Amino acid sequence: MLTALRRAWAKRQLSDPDYAYLFDEHPDELVSFDCEATSLDVKAAEILSIGAVKIKGNKILASESFYVLVKPEGIMQASNIKVHGLRPKDVSGGIPAADAVRQLLAFIGGRPLVGYYLEYDIALVNKVLKPLIGIGLPNRPIEVSGIYYNQELDKNPDGYVDLRMATLIEKLQVPDLPRHDALNDAINVAVMYLTLVARGKRK
Repeated sequence: MLTALRRAWAKRQLSDPDYAYLFDEHPDELVSFDCEATSLDVKAAEILSIGAVKIKGNKILASESFYVLVKPEGIMQASNIKVHGLRPKDVSGGIPAADAVRQLLAFIGGRPLVGYYLEYDIALVNKVLKPLIGIGLPNRPIEVSGIYYNQELDKNPDGYVDLRMATLIEKLQVPDLPRHDALNDAINVAVMYLTLVARGKRK
């Protein structure tokens, strides 16, 4: 009920009616998405790339993927370049963050969003989105680390649950695409999500 109330409130706050489609439900499709950014501090971070892929039923629609490079306004720090591998010359031809977010919205529509520590990625997008349309993403979030955590606690209520992505990939025995690439991470998360769903059904 609380989610429904929040969505209703957000719809009233929407300043651009062209984006009312964000509230259209897609009961059989999800979108896994990921951002690479200049910092782990959301307040200071600028988006460098966004990757996303659709999930329908138990299939990842690899042919329906989204990837865009974003040109930051500030200076990129060498310590962050070592993480995501994107150099200034790599993103020099990127598009403005506002254009990238508009393209992302057209791709995701009203589909629920799947992610790993999704709160961070949503916060990055919302920094750009709220000034554009008056609201943040209204899409329902699905956090894969939360699903994994609950499943592990069901098996061992008193145990420690390691939520690092490398651990999830190893424990779930799923392929591991090169990480810290926005589209690869989105695909990795989509595979983990479907594996967790299947594992939950076997309980």
